[in-house]
Amino acid sequence: MNALGLEQAGELLSGFADRVRRVVRGKDEVVELCIVAIVASGHVLLEDVPGVGKTTLATSLAAAMGGSFRRIQFTSDLLPGDITGVSVLDADARGFSFRPGPIFANVVLADEINRATPKTQSALLEAMNERSVTVDGTSHLLPLPFTVLATQNPHDYHGTFPLPDSQLDRFLVRLSMGYPDLESEREILRRGADTGVEPESALGPDQVRALGAQVDRVQVHPEVEDYLLELVRRTRTDARFVRGVSTRGASALYRACRAFALVRGRAFVVPEDVRTLAVPVLAHRVLPRAETGQPGEAARVAVGELLWEIPPPG
Repeated sequence: MNALGLEQAGELLSGFADRVRRVVRGKDEVVELCIVAIVASGHVLLEDVPGVGKTTLATSLAAAMGGSFRRIQFTSDLLPGDITGVSVLDADARGFSFRPGPIFANVVLADEINRATPKTQSALLEAMNERSVTVDGTSHLLPLPFTVLATQNPHDYHGTFPLPDSQLDRFLVRLSMGYPDLESEREILRRGADTGVEPESALGPDQVRALGAQVDRVQVHPEVEDYLLELVRRTRTDARFVRGVSTRGASALYRACRAFALVRGRAFVVPEDVRTLAVPVLAHRVLPRAETGQPGEAARVAVGELLWEIPPPG
C-alpha cells in the first residue's frame, strides 16, 4: 500500500476509534492508548478485575481494524505448543506438517497470562518480541499487524506465576479499564443481549501497516527529546527508584509518543504527549523503593511526581 498522507491517516484513525467506542462505552482514553499500541506495533497489559469489558475491548479492536482475533485462556496446564502450534504427522505427505496455534492472529487476547507457567509465558512473550514462532527448528512468521492484549487480575494472586520484569518490559503500555461511569453503565445494562455486537470494520490490516510506517515520519523536536530523556534519566538517579527506565523503555516511550501524535492528527510530538504517556509506558519498567497498597501504584505515583518536578519545554 502507498504511503499515507497525514490527513488520510487522521481520518482512518478517527474512524477506527469511533467504531470501537460505539461498543466500548465510556473508556475513550483506554481505547485511544490501545490504538496507539497497535499503530506503534506494541502490546498491551490490562490489569483489572473480571467483568469490566477487557474481552469486549479486544474483540472490538480486532473487528474495527478488519483483522483476525483469537483468545487464549491461560491456565497452569497450558503448554507452549498450545499457543504456538505443533507439527503433526501428515500421512498423505509422508511427513510432518505445521498446525498453527492461536497466536496466529492480528489481535490475540492472552487472558489471565499470569496463571500459566513461566515456560508457557515465555513462549508467548518470545512471539511478541520476534513476531514469529519456531517449532521443530522451523520459523513461522506471524500475521502483521500483530498485537497481544494480555490481562491479569491485580488482586487475585492465588495459583499465579507473576511476570518477571524482563517480560513486563515487552509490553508497550500497562492500562486499567476501571469501572464505567454511571451513564455508560446504564447504557450497557439497557443494551442487554446486544453487548456482544462487534463494530464494523473501519480499515484493513494493510492500512494498519501503512499507519505504522507513518509513525516513523512524525517529527520530534530536540527540546522535546531532551524533556523525554531528562524524565528517563531522573528515574535512574532519583532516590524514589531502585531501578530506572532502560534504553529500551526510553525507546518505547519515544515511539509511543510519535504514534500518539499521529492518532491525535499531528505530524509532530508535543511535551503534553510525553506527559500523557509517561505513566502507562514507564511505570511498569521501574522499581520503586517502597511498594505499598495496590501493586504498581507506587511506581505510577513516583513517575507522576517526576512529571510535576520536571518543567516541560516552551
